[in-house]
Amino acid sequence: MIAMITGASSGIGEELAKNLASRGFNLILVARRAERLKEIKENLTSLFDVKIKIICADLSVTSRCKHLYEKVKDMRIDLLINNAGFGLFGRFEETDLDRELEMINVNIKAVHILTKLFLRDFSKRNYGYILNVASIAGFMAGPLMATYYASKNYVLQLTRAVSQELKENKINVYIGALCPGPVDTEFNRVAGSEFTIGGVSASEVADYALNEMFRGKNVIIPKAEIKALALAAKALPSKWMLWGTYFAQKARRGDPSEK
Repeated sequence: MIAMITGASSGIGEELAKNLASRGFNLILVARRAERLKEIKENLTSLFDVKIKIICADLSVTSRCKHLYEKVKDMRIDLLINNAGFGLFGRFEETDLDRELEMINVNIKAVHILTKLFLRDFSKRNYGYILNVASIAGFMAGPLMATYYASKNYVLQLTRAVSQELKENKINVYIGALCPGPVDTEFNRVAGSEFTIGGVSASEVADYALNEMFRGKNVIIPKAEIKALALAAKALPSKWMLWGTYFAQKARRGDPSEK
């Protein structure tokens, strides 16, 4: 079996690659950092009897998303994991517009393009898996990370809607959303902030996500506390959630407004 993972050079993407290699999957690893992908490939091929192809691609550019699909479409990929994404912390009027647009391109447009193109192929075969990495942020609005939260809402709701379409049309293709909370990765450094509450390891998230995916779970939320937060987002008045989210974000270490 063959899996393609975007954003595979670190964090959850790298751990998903390790986990799938241990399960015997051949891999196509996609990211911008060529040297880091080469390191991961060398490490995994030394540990597991798998084949690994690396592709350097900047998924913030729409044409390169389409080019990536054209490059791999004849490889009969079984599993697509849309993991590439990043966040940006700060008040909406102060954050950099070009960086936000780049985030929208990676977090939303790349996921949309690859999901649609691969889903068409998987539907014809009546087989395949698509796992879109969203976030617990997808269940709520996020003052001080407004664009990031909005982008993850898009990923989560798109995935849920497509899953229902497949179910209603009896198409044997899986699509699901992974919605982790705080994870110990490079995300905070890129976003310009840190969580004040402890996160789970990326390896724990990867293992839990894949196990739940193969069981057919459509919305995957690691850790009981994060599941409770998702329930609270549905049950509590939105103004309470907005207030709580604002102060939780403001309490993050490394608040740019304090530098």
